[in-house]
Amino acid sequence: MAEAGAKRFYTLVESVAVDGGYRVELDGRAVRTPAGNPLVLPTAALADGIRDEWDAQEAKIDPASMPLMQLACTAADRVAPNRSAILDQTANYGATDLLCYFSDGPKELVQRQREGWQPFLDWAEQELSAPLVAAMGVLHVPQPETSLSRLRDALAALDDWNLTAAAHLTQVLGSLVLALAVCRGRLAPVEAFRLSVIDDHFQAERWGEDREAVQRLRALEREVEGATVFLERLRS
Repeated sequence: MAEAGAKRFYTLVESVAVDGGYRVELDGRAVRTPAGNPLVLPTAALADGIRDEWDAQEAKIDPASMPLMQLACTAADRVAPNRSAILDQTANYGATDLLCYFSDGPKELVQRQREGWQPFLDWAEQELSAPLVAAMGVLHVPQPETSLSRLRDALAALDDWNLTAAAHLTQVLGSLVLALAVCRGRLAPVEAFRLSVIDDHFQAERWGEDREAVQRLRALEREVEGATVFLERLRS
């Protein structure tokens, strides 16, 4: 992938079918990942999306405007060759999942958290056989090892492409449970993001918006939007 600020060096962008999937070509040359790996994509829809990202570049290339390309490269360069490590790193979020730490006040915030989070703690217990312990406050709460193992099993059931999306969403949302709910079609990504920032929105309502906080949330929202499109195109 071209570095930020590199000049656009191609004219024609195409997505083409190849053995094993689809690829994007720039003036007839296949796009490769930063590590030099061939980028063979699993669906035509994802290839078309990445094609459109390359085609939308103007005089200079802006990788930040290419979330599909970035996630696809992550899948090829980082997730596929290091799958077990990625599974472990992502599964570790279950031990400190956002949904397990309710605020100790005020009551209005706690009520919002319970209404938003408890259904997905229940879902993890019922659908994934992974009951988690929830508590009030920020002190660490140990989780059952069997539950953590089952959360890892749920991740392991995903292919490399969906695991890439799950790992990315887990980091952005701070919740493995929410990320798995998204990847299993139980929850829309935009709703998962809303649930992950209940506290931020509550504080903004009470004390007013902080410019840096707004910028941070918007950056996180863009990450979720990119992962949303990535998942949609994987499923097309």
